[in-house]
Amino acid sequence: MSEQNKISSSLYSEDLAPVPPEKRTWNTWNYAALWISMSLCIPTYMLASSLIEGGMNWWQGILTIFIGNAVVLVPMILNGHAGAKYGIPFPVLARASFGTKGANIPAMLRAIVACGWFGIQTWIGGFALYQMFRLWFPALETLPQIFPASWTLQTGPAICFLAFWLLNMYVVYLGVESIRKLLVFKAFFLPAAALALLFWAISAGHGLGPILKQPSKFHSTIDFFHFFFPALTGMVGFWATLSLNIPDFTRYAKSQKAQIVGQAIALPSSMTLFSFIGVVVTSATVIIYGTTIWDPLALAGKFESKLLVSIAMIAVAISTLATNIAANIVSPANDFANLAPSKINFRMGGLITGIIGILIFPWKLIADPNGYIFTWLVGYSSLLGPVGGIMIIDYYFIKRRELDTENLYNPHGIYSFNNGINYAAVAALLIGILPNVPGFLATTKMINTDAVPQWILGLYNFAWFVGFFISGLTYYAMMRNYKAAVKLAI
Repeated sequence: MSEQNKISSSLYSEDLAPVPPEKRTWNTWNYAALWISMSLCIPTYMLASSLIEGGMNWWQGILTIFIGNAVVLVPMILNGHAGAKYGIPFPVLARASFGTKGANIPAMLRAIVACGWFGIQTWIGGFALYQMFRLWFPALETLPQIFPASWTLQTGPAICFLAFWLLNMYVVYLGVESIRKLLVFKAFFLPAAALALLFWAISAGHGLGPILKQPSKFHSTIDFFHFFFPALTGMVGFWATLSLNIPDFTRYAKSQKAQIVGQAIALPSSMTLFSFIGVVVTSATVIIYGTTIWDPLALAGKFESKLLVSIAMIAVAISTLATNIAANIVSPANDFANLAPSKINFRMGGLITGIIGILIFPWKLIADPNGYIFTWLVGYSSLLGPVGGIMIIDYYFIKRRELDTENLYNPHGIYSFNNGINYAAVAALLIGILPNVPGFLATTKMINTDAVPQWILGLYNFAWFVGFFISGLTYYAMMRNYKAAVKLAI
């Protein structure tokens, strides 16, 4: 792209520009390390242990997680191809299918989901602080209730949640560079803490034998599959966001082999291994305490040593802070800023992310497995599955992996479609989302389940898959005769 066109194009910035070949330095082990780091987080542990709480035994939970991550690996690698080939990030790749302006639609869908994850991670970090402070200041547990009963939010945890939220916002104010050392700390601490927790569970639970003998709570195969399929969709939904914006990382790949092999060896294996630790520890709590404790923070709160709990909770808070800023603030903050660059800067975008993160009531989402898996993970997978189907069909079957990089930054080029929007992509997106709407409304109790045929409600158990294939096939049918009309450059 010429220097003059760069300056005049509203679609170009240094952050969005293609990474030149000489700066693409990530090898196989860089991508493996990336996934190991992202997989080792508290939500991964809670994801696995919530399956135990839902009724699965240990091997059923582990198998569900492995299959889910093996499935999501496919769109992860397919979408990553364009990033590695052209050096472009996710919002720029989305312009090829949705249009230069229409690309804001998938970008905002991704941003809102990141806001949700920000809220969940912030609640985890805040609750870790609460678990520590209540040991030293018992009055924190008995503060007067100031929130409506329907919020199910106690005053003590709310104060700590707000304090941790403010800490996140302060880091956003300082800038993302301030988080680098915290990320290094996380990479060393969480694996060590996870192994320590595993050894504790094996010791206190009298070996792996009694732990792994915990039976499934399902009384029939039908009952199992009724839980399995939405749970599998939830596993896919866990990384549904990254399966879209993986070009943000693969644009730095030395080769296609680096991003493919690195992701393939690390994503399913690290998620399954860390999930196994969560499953073992959760199963052990039944033996040790007589009840299932799937939240590691609640479990740590049962330890007797104040010092041990304090060290663990501070470490979890710092680790969560590092993950939150890197994974859940930077991307949506930039997405919001991109909507109106003259009015919204990075700091304002980060504040918007933080506010939305509170409004989703994250403490309700992770209070039980139904909220975490069936409402949150399955719900947003019904939005992101269709986007993934459209982008993959467009890149592989419509554009045949051939993109005009310069036109991706041209408001009047071949990817501007109709005033910057490809209405075929928008229509396919809506058509893919529509079948999952009744199931979502029924799950959230916004409609009476008797008013909708059961087979329609059942589609929601496969939300990501339904949206992916319906939107992808619809888009292909509408665009199969597409021929890019060469338009005047800027």
